[in-house]
Amino acid sequence: MHSIAWWPTLIVLGVATFTDLRTRRVPNWLVLPFLVAGVVTSGWLYGWHGVGQSACGLGLGALIFGILFWFGGMGMGDVKLCVAIGAWIGPAQLLTALVITGMAGGVMALAWAVYGGFLGELLNGSGDLIFGLNKRGIRPHPKLLLSNPLARKMPYVPAIAIGTLISFFSR
Repeated sequence: MHSIAWWPTLIVLGVATFTDLRTRRVPNWLVLPFLVAGVVTSGWLYGWHGVGQSACGLGLGALIFGILFWFGGMGMGDVKLCVAIGAWIGPAQLLTALVITGMAGGVMALAWAVYGGFLGELLNGSGDLIFGLNKRGIRPHPKLLLSNPLARKMPYVPAIAIGTLISFFSR
């Protein structure tokens, strides 16, 4: 699936990155047809096994990014994009892509905080998020939710794009 998935994934990630940077949104008109095309292409090339791999990939994306959405730290557009990517590349490559995405997102967040002059605030919030679990429990951190108008929000699609595209070369 790697060679077939490369070009559609590259195009969708390019458009999604552009729109996320400009509008902080990932449009459904881009992601949903990409998802359906991933499942159909997998089925056409590999039969029911391909459909199963697509389903596992989209399920893994929904599970991991869905948890982040539920905790208030990820937008639904990012979740849908990750699910659609999973439909194209399957669970094994998606897992690699998500690990690289996390690393890229961390580096981007640090660079963004240094450039914006709020590195101390970022580190303090991160420490509170991790070490405040005892007091807060499994509930989301109230100050770090995307719904909080005072929270700083970084577009995450560029990190998803970096992680996904590098995952194509990791095999």
